Amino acid sequence: MTRRVTVVSLLTALIAALFVPTATAAPKYRNYVSLGDSFVSGPFIPLQRLDPLSCFKSTQNYPSVIAKRLGIANFTDISCGGAQTGDMFAAQSGIPGQSVPQLSALKADTDLVTVSIGGNDIGFMDIIVTCAGKSLLDPHGAPCKANYGDSLAQRVDATGVKVAEVLAGVKQRSPKAKVVVVGYLRILPPSGGCWPIVPISRGDIPFLDNVQKQLNGMLGAQAKAAGATFVNPYDISLGRDTCAAPWDKWVEGIIPTSLAFPVHPNANGMAAVGKQVAAALAGTESIGV
Repeated sequence: MTRRVTVVSLLTALIAALFVPTATAAPKYRNYVSLGDSFVSGPFIPLQRLDPLSCFKSTQNYPSVIAKRLGIANFTDISCGGAQTGDMFAAQSGIPGQSVPQLSALKADTDLVTVSIGGNDIGFMDIIVTCAGKSLLDPHGAPCKANYGDSLAQRVDATGVKVAEVLAGVKQRSPKAKVVVVGYLRILPPSGGCWPIVPISRGDIPFLDNVQKQLNGMLGAQAKAAGATFVNPYDISLGRDTCAAPWDKWVEGIIPTSLAFPVHPNANGMAAVGKQVAAALAGTESIGV
């Protein structure tokens, strides 16, 4: 009799262990809002959404990947190409249809927020165009570094205060939400480059790569200060930059080799970022600041 009771007890415990959720089970998110700029929206990556078309949001961008991987039905993507930190609080000027601040999408019951912002605040596209132009007369030198000096690092520092304000705004509107700050994919290799395919002078490659590391470092520091999670795609994208082979790259060059906006993530890059963020939310990846 005692043996029978023991066997039944063990079977009961085993069934309970198999079917009862444990305390370490990944959290389930029901109301997800995505905020950010064109490294979020995914311009020119098919298929482009119509809400509004002028924001160039792709159905394959990283927030869409996250929503699909985590099974989140209630998903709002209010990211928009060209967005800066100020567009979180006010309607984005010059963008037909984007008539509300991005933070207006946040609600009290929003339980997941991702945000990538700051690149346009430091003048991302202007820097690329300026440095590309200067490289034509000095492909082996560092004319971009000579032009900007320490000013880009100063821009990154100044943007940190604005990012802090954005994260405070998120917390105020959605106090119970899990907030994930997502950094930017690697744009350039650490050295060398591939001029003239990507027309950045050899000496400016490490200079601009360091600026991007400073930008992502600032985002990580602000995330930590705000109690948010930081996911840094830069760390997983070595060899996937604009100089990589067309089948390897996650960020397109000035002349894209797949459907994506120049010097922006392609569909493979978006898939990689979405997978990395989803893994972090599921607790299957170690995230460092």
